[in-house]
Amino acid sequence: QVQLVESGGGLVQAGGSLRLSCAASERTFSTYAMGWFRQAPGKEREFVAAINWSGGRTGYADSVKDRFTISRDNAKNTVYLQMNSLKLEDTGVYYCNKVVIPVATMTPADFASWGQGTQVTVSS
Repeated sequence: QVQLVESGGGLVQAGGSLRLSCAASERTFSTYAMGWFRQAPGKEREFVAAINWSGGRTGYADSVKDRFTISRDNAKNTVYLQMNSLKLEDTGVYYCNKVVIPVATMTPADFASWGQGTQVTVSS
């Protein structure tokens, strides 16, 4: 089972930027798609962005399109989320996980064990 470790969160003012990282333990990392998700207080976890195995195909939730960029470095077993123009509503715990594309076809049982996530707090 892959182990996922997210990092890079923090407190940032609205309009600012953060770059999240997710390190995966599996040697087969370069063979599967990855995604970022987030969970705001009192809300369900939601999809944010996904990237295919090679990095040549990406997809985003409408709420983050044109502000967030997902990328990956297969040599480092790491996927990134560059977040620009942050808004108050981007606040939440951010998680990464293995995905299949389209992500909407996945059920809870399809996901690997979730990591601890990384907290992103956007202040006014």
